Amino acid sequence: MSNKILQKRKARLRRKNRVRAKVVGTSARPRLVVFRSLNNIWSQIIDDSQGNTLCSASNKGLKAKGTKTEQAALVGQEIAKKAQVKKISKVVFDKSSYKYHGRVKALAEAARKEGLEF
Repeated sequence: MSNKILQKRKARLRRKNRVRAKVVGTSARPRLVVFRSLNNIWSQIIDDSQGNTLCSASNKGLKAKGTKTEQAALVGQEIAKKAQVKKISKVVFDKSSYKYHGRVKALAEAARKEGLEF
């Protein structure tokens, strides 16, 4: 692997660790995690104190059409609906190493509109 690729990976890991040092999910306020790849986006609600994934959603499971940003918004709506079924209303948002912009922002705002507080 080239040196430039390794530097990018290290920088992304540093950003992720910086966010994770500050954001911890508890039973009262679990952590809403976002993972974004080139084509897809996933989100999970995790209780770090017990190490359980409470619910998850992705655009692969929704078979959604439209732009990637529109698909991310649908994932945000879906994760919020699943959280309401599990009686989860407050979460902490873990954007991982991503900027709060574009697909990550669309997912977060759609989850807020559906009733999740963070």
